[in-house]
Amino acid sequence: MWPAALRQRWPRPLVVALAVAASMHGAASGENWPQWRGPRGDGISQAKGLPATWSKSKNVAWRTPLPGRAGATPCVWDDRIYLTSNEGDDLVLLCVAAGDGKILWKRKVAGGNRDARSGEGNSASPSPSTDGKHVWVFFSTGVLACYSREGAEVWKFDVADRFGRIDIQFGMTSTPVLDGDALYLQLIHGAMKLGDQTRTGKVVKLDKATGRTIWEVDRVTDAQFECKHSYASPVLYRHDGREFLVVHGADCTTGHALDDGRELWRFGGLNGPTVTNPKANDNTFRFVSSPAIAPGTIVIPTAKGGPTVAIRVNDELQGDCSTKPAVVRWVNPLTPDVSIPLIADGLVYLLHKDGKLQCVDLETGKDVYVQRTHTGQHRTSPLLVEGRISFGSNDGWISVVKAGREFELLDSVDLGGEAVTASLFVANGTLYVRSYEALYAIRQE
Repeated sequence: MWPAALRQRWPRPLVVALAVAASMHGAASGENWPQWRGPRGDGISQAKGLPATWSKSKNVAWRTPLPGRAGATPCVWDDRIYLTSNEGDDLVLLCVAAGDGKILWKRKVAGGNRDARSGEGNSASPSPSTDGKHVWVFFSTGVLACYSREGAEVWKFDVADRFGRIDIQFGMTSTPVLDGDALYLQLIHGAMKLGDQTRTGKVVKLDKATGRTIWEVDRVTDAQFECKHSYASPVLYRHDGREFLVVHGADCTTGHALDDGRELWRFGGLNGPTVTNPKANDNTFRFVSSPAIAPGTIVIPTAKGGPTVAIRVNDELQGDCSTKPAVVRWVNPLTPDVSIPLIADGLVYLLHKDGKLQCVDLETGKDVYVQRTHTGQHRTSPLLVEGRISFGSNDGWISVVKAGREFELLDSVDLGGEAVTASLFVANGTLYVRSYEALYAIRQE
């Protein structure tokens, strides 16, 4: 195990990742949910006064049936909710009124929906984002588009036409990052054939207003077979004068300069056998879960039976950091395979696919607890609001756990078998749950 250590200071307000302040015009960022992991990119809401308990019928302000299944987490700005879905073969963008759940408009963005195996998802898996004036949508087929608040198409293109044909087993489910006037993408994929060295590793910055490519850089790795595939999403680190894009996939994690995309640092050795991961090399070690950010720390999940690694953001984080003890905060032998780590108040919460919730000390990496919640497959990422951590399961249960060092399952909500693979989210005093069947708005009655 790497040496563990150091102090962790938590400034308030927490200034981390996915900052959208440059494009916010009057609305407070904490009130809206502009993209997948919220206004600070951490899966945490500052809302107060939400119902402590709810059910499929209790404290439900409205329930809006949806045209198809999808795992994309909606985004919200003021009185409008934007979400993507399939509708048969079509891939659509919907705008829903936050007040009463009425569908205000629906637009067909593309065709060619593809279902993943065992109902794990479809081509409407990447999550949309908004700045209140426009909404950006990406589908795992490669179609990327921008629409106005009123549903007018602004621009649209297929990333395969610009950056190369997509070759990934279950579709390009990575969610772009919206930041200021830019949209960032990672496109990591390649031929899943033994001995075939064909691969693509692209990191891209676009002008959000026009879709114009500002820069694109190649991200070179030696990953093999399915390890070439990454379903993870990039995240932004911004704290204490340091800022960069974190990209995750193909056996390594990298940091890229926002101005030109150059690689600033690389942490490899995530696939074994290495000092970080002593297990045998796994040629199916594809990444789904994305890194999480805290001031001075990046928590890196891997896949399957691999570890979770926390690295320090310090002066040593440059170049190849794979074997730098000064960079590694800790290594924990367990990892979430799909869900994104949640970091709050010196603790890291790791939701495993089987419903176990692992709580880890952020400073040392030692387990605080590992406890089972609902027994079922879990593909959502945890939401923290008012001291409660909530997440859903593929068989339609929402688990609510008390945040802190003592495990307590506060509630289990039965949605009657409605699968939940999108993450729960909060905007303007309302908790939202997106199932395969409907969108729920939860408010105090």
